Amino acid sequence: MTDSPSPRPDPKDPVMATESSDITMDAKDARTPEGEKPVNWFEEIRGLFLLLLAVLAFHSLVAKPFYIPTMSMMPNLLVGDRLVVSKYPYGWSWVSVSFHLLPPMKGRIMGSTPEYGDIVIATPPGAQSDYIKRVIGRPGDTIEVRQGRVILNGEEVVRAVQPNMLLPVDTNSPCNAGDFPMLKMRGADGRYYCELPIIRETLPNGVSYNTIDLGPDYPLDNYGPYRVPAGHVFLMGDNRDRSADSRASLEDLGLGGAVPLENIGGRAEIVTFSLDGNTNWNPLSWWASLRGERAGTSLRPDKD
Repeated sequence: MTDSPSPRPDPKDPVMATESSDITMDAKDARTPEGEKPVNWFEEIRGLFLLLLAVLAFHSLVAKPFYIPTMSMMPNLLVGDRLVVSKYPYGWSWVSVSFHLLPPMKGRIMGSTPEYGDIVIATPPGAQSDYIKRVIGRPGDTIEVRQGRVILNGEEVVRAVQPNMLLPVDTNSPCNAGDFPMLKMRGADGRYYCELPIIRETLPNGVSYNTIDLGPDYPLDNYGPYRVPAGHVFLMGDNRDRSADSRASLEDLGLGGAVPLENIGGRAEIVTFSLDGNTNWNPLSWWASLRGERAGTSLRPDKD
């Protein structure tokens, strides 16, 4: 007898068609699991690197956030304030690059000189830390301080006594007796406040701002005369008796005189938000810690 050939699968036969299809799918599934792609680690790392590079470029050339850790710029800046600092107003130099990745070097690109009253970020010579202070003297000016009064080019800066400022006491503004002797008081609402003596100064270009003056008998209340060298600016904190600035030596953690323009890293523009220091792991405490009235505060000085 002759064996009859095996019947060919009939595509119209649903049973045979299903079995054939299952065999094909099983073979395909064995080769490439459905939906799975090999990870291109080179592209992943390249994308992350480009993102970090873009953030660094923005921080270095355009703007960056800044945190206030000290009381030296009270009453205008409080510990816990978060700011935006623009990097381009005075040109770019070695301090412009975030995290101080470049070594100190002379010169600036598209440089300009800060105006009287600008609040700027400065790096002391030989240091890597950032200070925030106000421009009081420009190149060629002669600065003198006598009993807390600023004398600029032989003329006393205009001063006007203002009503005392009642600053709410909190963790970031505790009004310690060592810093503000006998100024902590209880208000009519039962809360504690720091009653700060305010003096408003007006510089020759008409810019005015508030300062804190605790009295004429503090170490930095007498200084100079000092001539600001070319290519430098003289900086002071608004909290005059609690600020290590151009009046203080580098050994005393000050700026050691006027600061070279290439050490000016940017201009403070606006307070984005502020915290009173009572935050913890609980996200609800973050909201409760916000000083809502500080958000959006402009740091560009008033001009009369």
